[in-house]
Amino acid sequence: MIHDDIGNRLNILSLWMNNLDTKGDEIIKKNIYSQMASLIDAARSISHSLYPVNLESVGFVLYVEELIANLSHKINISMQVMPGYGKKDIFVEVQLYRIIQEFTTNVIKHSTASDIWIYIKDYPQNMSVIITDNGQGFDYNLVKKGMGIKNIESRIKSMNAAHKWKSTLNKGTRLIIIIPKNNEFPNQNSLN
Repeated sequence: MIHDDIGNRLNILSLWMNNLDTKGDEIIKKNIYSQMASLIDAARSISHSLYPVNLESVGFVLYVEELIANLSHKINISMQVMPGYGKKDIFVEVQLYRIIQEFTTNVIKHSTASDIWIYIKDYPQNMSVIITDNGQGFDYNLVKKGMGIKNIESRIKSMNAAHKWKSTLNKGTRLIIIIPKNNEFPNQNSLN
């Protein structure tokens, strides 16, 4: 992974810096500058991979449909976007896309699910997104909160959205997200 590569290069750079004497060795300095340039390029690559570049031009719904098509050989995924869906702020659309991507990846990796359903609907005051699978489910209070769940919840929080996990062992998991149109819910982090 790219971030592993960056971590290794930073460790090497740190060792080289610790071995420099006060006069400095020209060969070591050149190696350090070369490594720094590589690290900058690697960080730029990560940055670009975090932003789905075609999302803005293609549109959120078509971009998710492309994700679904790419995963169709691994699991059955369907999406229903209710009539009246309107384009959202690009930040919200990117966060939603990444949430759907993370949820589907987690289901494929950790669940016995055969199906995932995505439901999107606009309401006058908010937008709701429901993602459901028919896998083994999990007990939210007992499961180790891995990077997948943390990433999803962090993205939800960044949109000032409310959410609720509904998971029943051997019956699947449902994530309900309510995103306010005015981008704020008063004193509410999750649905009751």
